Parts: sequence; structure tokens; C-alpha cells
Amino acid sequence: MTKRVHRPREDAEFDFIVGMSGVPVLAYFTGTWPKAIEPCREMDLVVSDIADAYTGRLTAVRTDITRCPAATERYGITGAPSYVLLKEGEAVAHGTGPMTFAEVRTFLDGHV
Repeated sequence: MTKRVHRPREDAEFDFIVGMSGVPVLAYFTGTWPKAIEPCREMDLVVSDIADAYTGRLTAVRTDITRCPAATERYGITGAPSYVLLKEGEAVAHGTGPMTFAEVRTFLDGHV
């Protein structure tokens, strides 16, 4: 993933990014356990493309579940990949599992 997708190293950094964003935030939660690695890698590309397509209208944040446990718990994340769309810090949509670019756009519809 390129730098247009934020990669917080801890919960405080995640909270800072969300708090400073003047646009909705797509928080994409990833995992490093064997069954999550491949689907999360696939989603890295999709989320990167989404970040390009929504430049200026969306902040994308790739969030490692083990590095940001408080954010993971706060949004009820139980597996990876998972997604939470935040507006002004509040969750307005949740999603789980691998998604295509078109499916993520549908997920975002009406919110961004």
C-alpha cells in the first residue's frame, strides 16, 4: 500500500488520524494470522484503489488488529478483513470479508 493509506502503529495514532480527518474514514482492519494474511493482502490493493478514487472525499486507514486493540474492540471487530466507515468518529457502516472494488464502492454509497 502506498502512503495515501494511513497505517497507524498504535491506538493513539489511529485516534489522531480519525480525529483530524475532515472527511469520512474507511477503517480497514487486517490480521496477521495464517487464514487472514491472503485475504488482507488482496484487500490492500482494493483499499489502495479506493483511496485513489476517493481522494479528498475519504481517508483510508489500514489498521492492524494486534497494533490497535482498543480500536478493534471499540468497533466490535472479530475477524479480518473487516471495515468500519466512520463519519465524525462515529461508525455508520460495518463490513467483513474480502470485497471487490465495486463492492467497497457500494459499501461507501450514501456516506461519501
